[in-house]
Amino acid sequence: MLIWRHRALFRRFLAREIKSRYLGSISGYFWVLVQPLAQLALYSLVFTTIFKVRFPELEQHSFVEFVAIALWPWVAFHEGVMRATTAITNNAGLIRKIALPYELLVYAAVGGSYIVHGVGFLLVLGVLTMLSAELFLNTLPLVLWLWGLLLLLTLGIALILSALQVFLKDIEHLLAPVFMLLFYASPILYPLSLVPEPFRTLILANPLSYFLDRLRALLMFGEWVPSGADVLALLGSGLLFIVGLRLFRRCAGRFEEFL
Repeated sequence: MLIWRHRALFRRFLAREIKSRYLGSISGYFWVLVQPLAQLALYSLVFTTIFKVRFPELEQHSFVEFVAIALWPWVAFHEGVMRATTAITNNAGLIRKIALPYELLVYAAVGGSYIVHGVGFLLVLGVLTMLSAELFLNTLPLVLWLWGLLLLLTLGIALILSALQVFLKDIEHLLAPVFMLLFYASPILYPLSLVPEPFRTLILANPLSYFLDRLRALLMFGEWVPSGADVLALLGSGLLFIVGLRLFRRCAGRFEEFL
């Protein structure tokens, strides 16, 4: 496996990604710890205090728990794709000087996001549990499995977009409105049962819906009922990664011409 063969180089890229992006400044600390918590607090204030939203699906759980379980995977996915999209163009100088497997730069960008926000996710679960939230932490092995599948999906998307960004410089600018739309088209702030029937199929077609729904079922209710969706998620994530990697490697030979 490429990462294993170049594990020392990958560790260096990963450490650089985490330190430069997250731990090198006050703003880095803010982004990792305070920003998601502030966003969660804002949603809680607006939806529970102002609009007084209450979902039957919550049962004994709070809206904060409902959103927190979905928000951190979303942030990891969103930031992983955004960071990885410019991983090649931002390292143009390095690529011109050193012969290296370019995909390591993409892996490091996505991996850094998932490590930091994955740790944040576990810390939030711990805090919620200390605040008397009734979460099923014994399902964490399955929760981490879902995070792994989401990571694989993110890598596939990131490989495709990072390759396209080399040739089409405005890809990164198009992603902002796309992700804003995708955020509200994902069941982060609402359960699928509240989506009108004509639109529910569209929401279910969003791959993130599967992951967020499964994570909530595991952590809030301790439920895992195997279905065909699990097989589709596994095959779909793996296939997208393979397609993304092949496309990336086919394009990699011409990167230096456009950087």
